[in-house]
Amino acid sequence: MFINSPAKLTKAFMGNCLDVQLSSMGDCEICGAMKVKTSAVFMGKAEVQSCTRCSEKLGMQKKGVAPGIAKASHMKPRPKKSSHLMMKGAKELVHDFAQRIIKARELKGWDKKMLAKKCAERVNVIQAVESGKTPTDSVVRKLERMLDIDLMEVPSNDGEQFVNSGSSSGMTLGDFLAKARKDLND
Repeated sequence: MFINSPAKLTKAFMGNCLDVQLSSMGDCEICGAMKVKTSAVFMGKAEVQSCTRCSEKLGMQKKGVAPGIAKASHMKPRPKKSSHLMMKGAKELVHDFAQRIIKARELKGWDKKMLAKKCAERVNVIQAVESGKTPTDSVVRKLERMLDIDLMEVPSNDGEQFVNSGSSSGMTLGDFLAKARKDLND
C-alpha cells in the first residue's frame, strides 16, 4: 500500500485517532498525531495535549479544577491575622540588637553554632543577625526566649521632628537653611 500524502499517512498510522472537527485541532503530544482534536490532560504531574484515543487508552483524566480549589473559589476570604511584631507598630527592633545578641550569647558561653542549634536556625542566620541584618519576627522571638533579652521596644518620640506636621504652608527646606544661617550669625 503506497500512501502519498502526510494526512493519509497519519490517518492510516493512527487509525481512529484522527478527528475531523476543525474547531479545536492540535497535535497530540503523546502519539504525535497532527491536526486532531486534543484536550488538556494530566500525565503524572505534567499537563499535556492529548487526543481522545491516547487519553482513553492510557486512562488519563481530563484537566479540571481541583475539588479544593473549586470549593475555595465560592468561599469568602478570611481576614488574615498578622503576627508581624515589627509591622504592628506597637514595638520596634532596638537599634543595637546585634550587640545585645552577641553580648548575651557570650555571657552564656555559647558559640554561634550552639545558639543556632538552640534556636533551631542555621548558623548563617545567626551570623547575619549578629552582623546587623534585620532578623525576621520568628528569629527575634527565638533569640529573646533563648538569650533572655529584649530586642523589641516601644518606640519613643524623643528627638523626632516631623517635617510639615502643621499647616500646608509650613517650613520649607529653604526656610530651614535661612533659619540655620541666622542662628549661626547670631
